[in-house]
Amino acid sequence: MPFTVAIVGRPNVGKSSLFNRIIGERFSITDDVAGVTRDRIYAQAEWLTKRFSLIDTGGIDVGDAPFLTQIKHQAEIAMDEANVIIFVVDGLSGLTDSDYYIAKLLYKTDKPVIVAVNKIDDIVHSHNAFEFYALGFGDPIAVSSHHGIGVGDLLDKTLSYMVEEEKVHEKGIISFSVLGRPNVGKSSLVNAIIGEERVIVSDISGTTTDAIDTTFTKDKQKYTIIDTAGIKKRGKVYENLDKYSVLRAMTALERSDIALLVLDATAGIQEQDGHVAGYIMQYMRGCIIVVNKWDLIEKDSKTMKKFETEIRETFKFLPYAPIVFVSAKENQRVHTIFPVLREVYENFTKQLPTKLVNDTLYDAVAMNPPAIFNHGKANFSYATQVDTKPPTIAIFVNDPVFIHFSYERYLQNQFRDNFELTGTPLKFVFRKKDNYED
Repeated sequence: MPFTVAIVGRPNVGKSSLFNRIIGERFSITDDVAGVTRDRIYAQAEWLTKRFSLIDTGGIDVGDAPFLTQIKHQAEIAMDEANVIIFVVDGLSGLTDSDYYIAKLLYKTDKPVIVAVNKIDDIVHSHNAFEFYALGFGDPIAVSSHHGIGVGDLLDKTLSYMVEEEKVHEKGIISFSVLGRPNVGKSSLVNAIIGEERVIVSDISGTTTDAIDTTFTKDKQKYTIIDTAGIKKRGKVYENLDKYSVLRAMTALERSDIALLVLDATAGIQEQDGHVAGYIMQYMRGCIIVVNKWDLIEKDSKTMKKFETEIRETFKFLPYAPIVFVSAKENQRVHTIFPVLREVYENFTKQLPTKLVNDTLYDAVAMNPPAIFNHGKANFSYATQVDTKPPTIAIFVNDPVFIHFSYERYLQNQFRDNFELTGTPLKFVFRKKDNYED
């Protein structure tokens, strides 16, 4: 499980503003009206090279306002999943009955709790934080989510609870998760892949509710497969179990090298399939699209090609993902997944020669020079690979703000034309030339 931090508190104390400040973008909706956040929202964050998962929750309150019961359930799930809990309070309005009520819930979790006294925008109000010692969670930290004051101290304290853990998987083990909306046959596919009835299979949507790891060997290659619960559309799910399952699926992605995106051939491509694919993109994992239940489709010589075309039209952001057609229930063509897994893993961990990386960059710029954007023109000087999983290229430029997103996409295509990168995303990090020594 990745290190997870949950943000809780009563309505309108600035939880979502703090969430957005930590992740560095406006992801969670903020408003002066209390109760805007009702669902759990999660994202990846980083502080001083340490990556962690962050969960925003709806405001917990006493009373009978609409959705209070569901909001409390969502917050309790987040608290249960978290390693550390940030309890946000309002430094201007002071302690309330709702704060004491939330504190009682937090005592029961037996988790580290850090009190963040928000809205301390001026040193004049800094003494307001002392009042919150009464909650019994140690030293409160005064912050301003609006201005960023004190957020660094808050994150330092939060991540002091992070224990560096050894990698779960041995070097060379291919770790992959099985993702998809409910009832597309993920559990049947897991059973067919490992050759045993390890996972409960049912026609009832949503049978699998947790992530299950199984390590096995095939053709002298070790694999770890992670089965996950079906991901339902966020706006239509309020039950604890389903929300918990979504978070589990995200943690499965966190631990995976490759994700198998499972589609149901009989149901066709649905909107929720795109949402699941979006999670895979967000976590920058290798991807293989697996079309299941292919045995139930009436076929002619053009059926497979038509389905491939539909997939490419729908998932334009995954043009590099290979497509495999299988029937898990009948154990047909399942063996074709393994060579594709090995190929994608090889590309996901690939080291690209520096000379060829730079030759590709120079040739691409020579063929199609960048246009003026943001009152300037990008001048590229050097590129080098700085990481794998996925391959990550640092490109030094006079100023990254001069690079239009369409030109970055052009460079991506040029690199894919020159290197074998089937199944893996390719990450570019643009740096100012002045920072070359860094």
